[in-house]
Amino acid sequence: SGSIGLDLAAAVDVTLMTPQPVMIPTGLKAPTEIRGQKVGALLLGRSSASILGLFVLPGVIDADYTGEIMIMAHTPFPPLQIKENQRIAQLVPLPQMTKGLTLNTTKKRGTEGFGSTSSLTLMTLDLSDRPKKRLELED
Repeated sequence: SGSIGLDLAAAVDVTLMTPQPVMIPTGLKAPTEIRGQKVGALLLGRSSASILGLFVLPGVIDADYTGEIMIMAHTPFPPLQIKENQRIAQLVPLPQMTKGLTLNTTKKRGTEGFGSTSSLTLMTLDLSDRPKKRLELED
């Protein structure tokens, strides 16, 4: 209803035995689509997972990524067990903000995740369309 993100769950039981980051499968394939349009997404941890000692490393999922969505997470307090279907992350869809920009790259994303497909690119946005809020303070 009012949620900005979609909950993601572990597709299998996982036990974290060390504090090293692990890849947790979700069983979901990208790309994410909204009304037939492919969109990117930001992957974030759920606060309930953090309370349990599971820290999800945030990541960006590009609109042209076609592989399985994986959750990269770690715990400083091993061992920590994650059950199948336990919701540990959320996917926040992002609109395409780089449309019209050209990148100096010949590499396609495809199913290859966890890495950049281009050199450094700086993006500027026209702020005239930014959300605006008026605030008045009184003594």
